[in-house]
Amino acid sequence: RDEYLKWVCGFANAQGGKIYIGKNDKGVVTGITDAKKLMVDIPNKVRDTLGILVDVNLHHKNKKEFLEIVVEAYPNPISYHGSYHYRTGSTKQELKGSALDKFLLQKQGKRWDGVPVPKIPLKELSQFAFDYFRENASNTKRVDNDVLHESNALLLEKLHLTEGKYLKRAVVLLFHPYPEKYVTGAYIKIGFFKTDDELLFQDVVHGNLFEQVEKTMGLLLTKYLKANIRYKGINRIESYPYPEAALREALLNAVAHKDYSSGNPIQISVYENKILFYNSGQLPEDWTVARLKVKHPSIPYNPDIAAAFFRAGLIETWGRGTIKMLTECKKAKLPAPVFSYEATGLTVEFSNPKWKLTTAGTTQKTTQKTTQKTSDRILEIIAADPAISRDEIASRLGDVTADGVKYHLNKLKVEKKIRRVGADKGGYWEIIINTKS
Repeated sequence: RDEYLKWVCGFANAQGGKIYIGKNDKGVVTGITDAKKLMVDIPNKVRDTLGILVDVNLHHKNKKEFLEIVVEAYPNPISYHGSYHYRTGSTKQELKGSALDKFLLQKQGKRWDGVPVPKIPLKELSQFAFDYFRENASNTKRVDNDVLHESNALLLEKLHLTEGKYLKRAVVLLFHPYPEKYVTGAYIKIGFFKTDDELLFQDVVHGNLFEQVEKTMGLLLTKYLKANIRYKGINRIESYPYPEAALREALLNAVAHKDYSSGNPIQISVYENKILFYNSGQLPEDWTVARLKVKHPSIPYNPDIAAAFFRAGLIETWGRGTIKMLTECKKAKLPAPVFSYEATGLTVEFSNPKWKLTTAGTTQKTTQKTTQKTSDRILEIIAADPAISRDEIASRLGDVTADGVKYHLNKLKVEKKIRRVGADKGGYWEIIINTKS
């Protein structure tokens, strides 16, 4: 029947496969009577309808004949009367909407973040994001200094983030101050839950991806995961329920692997004894759930975004984030993170059954006041000592980590309350406006 041409189409668009005629669902040979005619008709029908070639082989068992149709995987998309089908697992799906767009891009050797987009002028992009990238890329030495001193337009070209006269989608996410103007759901939601259905407070993090990563880590460490504090002699020791490096890798993996065509934000759910990172999207075909448990590098779902993160030093070793999460949790003597994959996306769960998060903010109003006070305290410290380093600021504050200080400094720079003059070493902070105004 012509209906089975859809299955041939699905095999050709996936990894290939075989269809048997003359067997029942249990694999028992029932036989066919017109095998020789079908061996001529089927290849011709497939060729005329789908434009591909298949092998049709005749087999015998228990004096009964059955046919084997062998379908090879095709590098180009195959359609059945204008519709595209894809075989996955034991099911066949007709591809539509974003799933079809994604499939067609992959067949062209492209990813979602590498598609050029018109009508986005260079002047709309954030100079703060370019400065952030240049500063971090200079520190990592992963981009030639001559390239970093080029204009913004030439820098994007040298980073392979343009195609002809157009910017790629990755540029919108990495360097635009409001990526949601062009990409629905390009933000991060964080919530603190008492139970699965009782949300105590939440935050929504906007801005380009560099800002989102830094702001999210700052919020997690200063608002959602209050450190337990103890003293060893005169030294103050802070401990968090989960390794900071593991949380950062989970966040970066979520950003790099997210399906931005889904329109759904990254979601981080914090509980007293666990934290979950969720991003929508599908894993690459050769990165199965089983593979998450062994030492193999992953392929970024958005390679242009991942490459920018790597050059800016946000990820140290491209494709080894999963291993780092496992290693950091093992060093901290915590349960290994649990990776759960469903059709809609991937969840990474960290747990610490013995942790008592008694110092977490009880209301959003309280935590907002704390955040505001921290910024004011940092401004006071800078006013007294403009040449002070980030680590020294953290030391003077006493209750905020160096990463937390980094978040507040970036926030103050975005708000144009401070600016950095000169290099990290030998430079100084300058307060732009009066904090009381």
